[in-house]
This record gives sequence, C-alpha cells and structure tokens, in this order.
Amino acid sequence: MLLNDYLKAAFGCKVYKIALNGGFTCPNRDGTVGTGGCIFCSEGGSGEFAGDPSLSVTEQIEQGKALVASKMRSGKYIAYFQAYTGTYAPVERLRAIFTEAVSHPDVVALSIATRPDCLPDEVIDLIDELNRIKPVWIELGLQTIHDRSAKYIRRGYELDAYSQAVESLRSRDIEVITHVILGLPFESREDMLATVRYVCESGATGIKLQLLHVLRGTDLEKDYLAGRFDVLTEDEYIDILRDCISIIPDTIVIHRLTGDGDKRILVAPLWSGDKKHVLNRIRSEVLDRA
Repeated sequence: MLLNDYLKAAFGCKVYKIALNGGFTCPNRDGTVGTGGCIFCSEGGSGEFAGDPSLSVTEQIEQGKALVASKMRSGKYIAYFQAYTGTYAPVERLRAIFTEAVSHPDVVALSIATRPDCLPDEVIDLIDELNRIKPVWIELGLQTIHDRSAKYIRRGYELDAYSQAVESLRSRDIEVITHVILGLPFESREDMLATVRYVCESGATGIKLQLLHVLRGTDLEKDYLAGRFDVLTEDEYIDILRDCISIIPDTIVIHRLTGDGDKRILVAPLWSGDKKHVLNRIRSEVLDRA
C-alpha cells in the first residue's frame, strides 16, 4: 500500500508532512558512537528540508503550513522530526517538544526519525504515552542488513539493535517505518533485495526506499570522486525498485520510493534532481505494472 492511500484511509483527508528540526544532534557525531556521522550524511543531518531550530515547534509548523498553502486548501499535517537523531535528548526535553507538536490542532500524527540504539525504556514509555493521544510513527535508519556495508557507511550499531527496537516498539503498538538505501557502494541487487525482505519480516509496518545520493562535503563524496564506486543509473534504479515492490506485502505501507537530494549540494546521481520525471517513470513503469 502506498502512503497516500494509507493516509486517506486513516484520516479521511489530504495529509501533508511538515519537516521539523528539534535542534538535536547524533551519537555518531558527538563522540558517543563516532564523530564523523554516517558516511552519506550531510552537515545538516538529513534535515535540509526541515524547519529552523531557532523557532518554536508551533512556529515551525505554521511556517510549514504557509509553504504548502497553495497545495493544501484543506487537510491536516504530520509533524515530522527529520533532522539528526530525533530521540537523542533528555526525556523531559523530548516530552516538551513532542507534546507541543501533537497538541497542534492541525497535526494528526507525529513522526520521529531516529536510530534504534537511541530508544531507551523511558523514551519508549514517552512515545507510548503520546501514541495514546495521536498516532506516533518511529522511523528507523537501518539502510542495510549487511555488516560490510554497515561498517563502510559508519552506521555505528549492530543489526540486533534494530531488531530489538522494532520488537519493543511493536509490543506497544507503535508504528515502525524502516529506511533502506538502494545503491549503497559494493552492494548487489540481491544484497538490496535481501535487506528489503528482512525489513518486511522484521515487524516493521512501513518502509522507505531511498536512492543513494552523494552530497557535497560528505566522506562519501570523497570516495565517489576518487572513482571507488559508481552510483545507480536511472534505468538500474527503476529495475531494482520494481523488484523491491514485488516482494513488499500489501500490509506494509510504502512511505517513499526515491527521496530527495538537496540540489544545492547534490553531486550524484544528477538524474535524480528531476524529481517530476523520476516519479512519472516510477508511476508508469513500476506502480502501474505491479
């Protein structure tokens, strides 16, 4: 099931995601796990499209609403904490930020991007509490199940951490959306499909399929410019995506089929910058043939 269909069924109206910035950092940057971050992660911590952390959560929501006002004459919103690691803070700070978000009358759900090793019991208790007020989705950055790839991208946690996080969250009936990167260096098509199969069997309720982007200023860019790996061509990505879709059961919501790379810092693949064209190809060559 695609996200738009799920949202219409769940909320009965058009729902738009507003990317927020809670002013978090990441254990893979502050020295707890590492200092360089994941090899592909930009200086903005994947929050290039998120709000201004100097603003309150409410101000960021209102600003996000204004940006999409021409597209959203009526509808509701998902408050999406996108930048860095969204549960990496003292629980009382998290309580204040997340409660402000779910209290907004136009917000129908809360989505939090985080790492599976940043979900201590007290944070899961808070998420459980908020989930009884409005739906809470936890987005986990798995990216790959393969140890060699996880080490290369400097993910900083073992696969067991993901499995344990999914089990803990699902035991509280909390939705789990898993991020997977397609096109990681040195991974074969079967490697990518194995990751998708694993996610589908892990207990996750949603999946995001993300094309690998090489962004300026990252360590991944250095390896790419040195010729150590190639990015997927548009045709290769479409073919792999078609295979992925074929093994994802209807019970799992597909939240993303490609993803965005900020054009200001996108190094490769440049074809991905024409999002409208890519989505049209996905629609006609993948979804319509599924």
